[in-house]
Amino acid sequence: MSDLPAFIRDEAHRLGFQAVGFTSAERFTATEDVLLQRIDAGLMAGLPWFTAERARLSCRPDDLLAGARSIVALAASYRTAAPPAPVDSVTRGRVARYAWGQDYHTVLKGRARELAATISERLGRPAAARVFVDTSPLPERAVAQRAGLGWVGKNTNLMVKGLGSWVFLAAIALDVDLPEGEPLATHCGSCDLCIRACPTGAIIDNYTLDNSRCISYLTIEHRGSIPAAMRPLMDDWVFGCDICQDVCPVNCKAAVVGDPAFTAPDACRVTPPLTDLLAMDVETYQTRFRGTAVKRAKRSGLRRNAAIALGNAGDPAAVASLAEALADPDPLVRSHAAWALGRIGGGEARCSLEMAATMEGDLGVAEEIAQALAALADHTASDA
Repeated sequence: MSDLPAFIRDEAHRLGFQAVGFTSAERFTATEDVLLQRIDAGLMAGLPWFTAERARLSCRPDDLLAGARSIVALAASYRTAAPPAPVDSVTRGRVARYAWGQDYHTVLKGRARELAATISERLGRPAAARVFVDTSPLPERAVAQRAGLGWVGKNTNLMVKGLGSWVFLAAIALDVDLPEGEPLATHCGSCDLCIRACPTGAIIDNYTLDNSRCISYLTIEHRGSIPAAMRPLMDDWVFGCDICQDVCPVNCKAAVVGDPAFTAPDACRVTPPLTDLLAMDVETYQTRFRGTAVKRAKRSGLRRNAAIALGNAGDPAAVASLAEALADPDPLVRSHAAWALGRIGGGEARCSLEMAATMEGDLGVAEEIAQALAALADHTASDA
């Protein structure tokens, strides 16, 4: 059916995908090799689900869908306008742009499944199809690159012409032959702004990311205590990080697409008040973040991140909230609140830490309190 590609493009655009391309269902052998090398090098540390077995499976579309012949590559922009910044003196954190709106997994899966259904209608038969969005075992970035949607930047994100890397990716494997796109010859050239801007040094080489040092990983996927050396480098990020994207010249020219699904409902989704985030109970957490990607970090992780951001902000007004958090049932929250109090300093912070030290039963938290008190002592000595 010669007009099928045009039909798919039109339907995809109607459903909210700005970029569409096609590639074969041949195996992604080069991508498989790279993934296995990075797993062996420990660059996927902290992601226990990202195994060698999964890497191999993800790069073999014919194992993911019997009879697969083509893959539709899809990209939807999430670059939406930010709501007006609040006019107040509240200390706030930052949330990565991709999590401002609804959970993209749900949104994109719904759109891609509708597209697959319309393809079947157009064919006049049920097409064998499988939809992939992020958590599914298919390297969507490699699919999009081979289909000609964009090129991979030095920060490892896919760059789409006119949209930059502010895109969500999806793919549909089909038992239908479609014309293959050509990979773009475009590249980042000598630009290394993203590498130089990353505060943790997570981009260790052109096109290589050390997952364990990435602020996005630390604030979202990492479940335990954040390494002390990393905490000051996280600044006010409480969910994800956009630094390497914000400095990219391609992204600065990218179109602002007003997709309502990915638009922040209010300023608190973009820059949440940190003391509110630290103190939120289970009900507040469920209500505030229901249907969003932010829930990926879990309530415990978000409160841990809020404590770190408060410590980095150095706002004395946060001492009371952090002192209260020293009695929280969650040892992860207590330990990071102690660190934050050690960063902020002052008599009230010291008294709170000293009192907590007499009651703390968790050895890990007790050590954090001791280190915070030592930091305060060092600070006092240097000021003398």
